[in-house]
Amino acid sequence: MFKGIAASPGIIVGKVFTFLEKEIVVDRGALSVDKVEEELDRLEKALEETKTQLDAIKEKTARELGNEKAEIFEAHIMILYDAVLIDDIKDQIENKLCKAEYALTQVLEKHIEMFSQIEDEYLKERATDIKDVGNRLLRNLLGQTLQSLADITEEVVVVAKDLTPSDTALMNKKYVKAFATDVGGRTSHTAIMARSLEIPAVVGLGDITEKVKNGDYIIVDGLEGVVYVNPDESILQDYRARQEKHRLYIDGLKAFKALPAKTKDGARRVELSANIGNPQDCQGALANGAEGVGLYRTEFLYMDRSSLPNEEEQLDAYKIAAETMNPFPVIIRTLDIGGDKKLAYLEMPDELNPFLGWRAIRMCLDRTDILKTQLRAILRASHYGKIRIMYPMISNIEEIRKANAILKQAKDELDQEKIPYDNQLQVGIMIEIPSAAVIADLLAKEVDFFSIGTNDLIQYTIAVDRMNQKISHLYDPFHPAVLRLIKNVIDASHQAGKWTGMCGEMAGEVMAAPILLGMGLDEFSMSAMSIPHVKKIIRSMSYEEAQEMARQVLNMEDSEKIKIFCANIINTEERNG
Repeated sequence: MFKGIAASPGIIVGKVFTFLEKEIVVDRGALSVDKVEEELDRLEKALEETKTQLDAIKEKTARELGNEKAEIFEAHIMILYDAVLIDDIKDQIENKLCKAEYALTQVLEKHIEMFSQIEDEYLKERATDIKDVGNRLLRNLLGQTLQSLADITEEVVVVAKDLTPSDTALMNKKYVKAFATDVGGRTSHTAIMARSLEIPAVVGLGDITEKVKNGDYIIVDGLEGVVYVNPDESILQDYRARQEKHRLYIDGLKAFKALPAKTKDGARRVELSANIGNPQDCQGALANGAEGVGLYRTEFLYMDRSSLPNEEEQLDAYKIAAETMNPFPVIIRTLDIGGDKKLAYLEMPDELNPFLGWRAIRMCLDRTDILKTQLRAILRASHYGKIRIMYPMISNIEEIRKANAILKQAKDELDQEKIPYDNQLQVGIMIEIPSAAVIADLLAKEVDFFSIGTNDLIQYTIAVDRMNQKISHLYDPFHPAVLRLIKNVIDASHQAGKWTGMCGEMAGEVMAAPILLGMGLDEFSMSAMSIPHVKKIIRSMSYEEAQEMARQVLNMEDSEKIKIFCANIINTEERNG
């Protein structure tokens, strides 16, 4: 048994698919003159194989994600047959008498370095494309399989060191049934993606990648945070029974999907919304009873491509979300890049503390061209549904005013062009920095609403890196300081006649639901799969009970007492429920 962090609920028994890219070590290799033609033939066959693979990926991407997403692979095919690149490789083989794979690595290194040094952003981004194409060509030369989560064609459990946003953006979601990773925490990208996909995940397992091989049978228990590799029959039987019990429990929650999120005395009604990464997620949100989108993570629209999405591309995506969710609201967060999220084509500084660095609104206020393009697309999409705008990573009033000035420019341009948009759409900010939570009363005068991003608010308040396994136990949503900051934000918004939502992972924490309800939180936004359970808890108690619970919790001195207190109440409500 391997113990990790329960990142997404559920139990899966399945076959292992290891997702590991091993470093390739290439020897120069001695080549005689009479073997040159043979080596050139090897190169030609590898080029043809690579072209076939890229054509297939391009076709699949166009079919499933649209022609815009597929364009990157057309660019890769062009690089594959770049005359300068190929002639350089052939020259190394013919004149330096080295094997094709060594010639390729030498040429790639030179070309990648050359493009990396270019100031022009468009040309600089070609370095990443050349590296990707070169890696595929190299593996084909060596007869090695290039791994991609898009290539999976059977039901598997993906086991990896970690999964980046780019790894999962093109993942074959039909076949991936669970994740198990060496690193990560409850708020890591892997965990958030697993909850969005409604599949079990256990992260922070340490060295699970060293304990499994392709084809092994594995149990992923996303409820308890444990993993079994090649379990014996008794464990398998036990977990099949647990799996069925969990399935019945989930089926029982379906009855709550269509019901309103109001207390049993009818004294308080709140909105339960979903966090999404793309317009297609809207269907899952509605199926789980969401009354809106509380967080549209637009950064995924910027990933797995070779350049920034233009205004029309963004408009198409936002319009689909607005129309699908109409008449429910869709809160679109402006680009939140930085920290653990990078774009290959956007130059980002190397920083000692990237989560405290040039990211989110800070980057967008420097790159006003990026922000204005996005704001224009959001405004235009607001003509087709109920859209709201939200700025991330706000720490002071000046940032709000600067962002709103750019928003006004975008509105003025659309007015001049006679392009319709909702001139009354609400504009809010994320509260995820302690400074913003402390001055919430001042910020409330500048915006229409707050949305508390607890993932970052918790790590900044407690000074704990939420991606660091060694101190993951310190990452605590129930820390009294975190709870008091949340209460301060909610109270400040209400005193100003505004409303407060929460789009961090804490909003989907069942144990936290009664406290947040009692504090007066107006909107909870979470992974779609969490909505029925949270709705059940809210409907199981009166508003007065929730308020009393919040009062008691805010007077408690440590998080362990708070968690025990909440667990006892939740268990009682579940038994009665």
